[in-house]
Amino acid sequence: MARDYYEILGVERTIDAPGLKSAYRKLAMIHHPDRNGGSEESMAKFKEISEAYTVLSDDQKRAAYDRFGHAGVNGGAGGGFGQGQQGFSDINDIFSQVFGDAFGDAFGGRQAGRGQQGGPRRGSDLRYDLEISLEQAYKGAEVEIDIPATLTCETCEGSGAKPGTKPVTCTTCNGAGRVRQANGFFQVERTCPRCHGAGQMIADPCTTCHGHGQVRKTRTLNLKIPAGVDDGSRIRLSGEGDAGQRGGPRGDLYVFLSVTPHDLFERDNLDLLVTVPVPMTVAALGGEIEAPCLVSEACDGKCRASVAVPAGAQTGKTVRIKGKGMPHLNGRARGDLVVELFVETPTDLTPRQKELLQELALSFGEGQNPRNSSFAGKAKRFWADILGNQDADGSKENAV
Repeated sequence: MARDYYEILGVERTIDAPGLKSAYRKLAMIHHPDRNGGSEESMAKFKEISEAYTVLSDDQKRAAYDRFGHAGVNGGAGGGFGQGQQGFSDINDIFSQVFGDAFGDAFGGRQAGRGQQGGPRRGSDLRYDLEISLEQAYKGAEVEIDIPATLTCETCEGSGAKPGTKPVTCTTCNGAGRVRQANGFFQVERTCPRCHGAGQMIADPCTTCHGHGQVRKTRTLNLKIPAGVDDGSRIRLSGEGDAGQRGGPRGDLYVFLSVTPHDLFERDNLDLLVTVPVPMTVAALGGEIEAPCLVSEACDGKCRASVAVPAGAQTGKTVRIKGKGMPHLNGRARGDLVVELFVETPTDLTPRQKELLQELALSFGEGQNPRNSSFAGKAKRFWADILGNQDADGSKENAV
């Protein structure tokens, strides 16, 4: 089982960003492999704390983790949103972001597997929260969503340079994106201050993207929602996130679903629960009532289901109708419609109706109100225990 990220960093769940960064700095200095002879144990620990910090230092990922745990950030234990732009495959990038490039590289950032700075980089993953109705979750649906995303500039095709021109190699780092600087007995490698790690310079920038190679636009996507999704379900759209840099692949889009509370139904796993009022006479004599149901292949088209009410039914009695609940997300199974009966007492009675009810009440024997008889017996025993030598009617026993 994956460890809790807050526990890994030794912080409370209410920790703020500066406190989180401070906790990571302390642990990173202790467990960095270069300070521990490159041991596998320290490498594993360093990766673990870097993974925890990467998720918790990102507001969006932290919110998903707080709500859904590890499943909220990668659909399983550990890892981020698909090893994206800030994935854990390059943990020394995280170290450098916290401590600074020069300090991070002094601890072996390049040796730990840092790639060429000017190379392709995968685009960031995006999150989109979508609210759907219970009917959409029941039947499935196809909806349009508008996603603000970073796209490759069509004018310069992502180069950042004005059409007809090309970026030129940075003369400071000779295209490496990094420079070395002597520091006493050490040589420290850091990001090139001129090209900022790109390895190239743009003399004549594109007028559309202003040299960035990317533009921010809102795209409209068609999203298919499968039948059976639940509140908190996540849909991953591969390659629909932000555009990559320097020819890198696009990130992914994660759509988190929330189901709006329904006026009639409540969901319990695959079952649908509905409370239906029952006239007192029907509850006493038995009969049939109609209960609402959601549209399905088993529905009569009127969204009504016939419910048999047994004679003597009480409030809280449930009747289960097979196969009229929610469909299973990844299978052919289907839950049930569970109808809870609520026996309704009539109001605004006429004098004649009151007279008839009083006559009816006088005609009842003890066996016809079993719950009342059982309750009365328990109440008498309770009162007798409380009052000691007094009986349930409050009269005192004569001492012998």
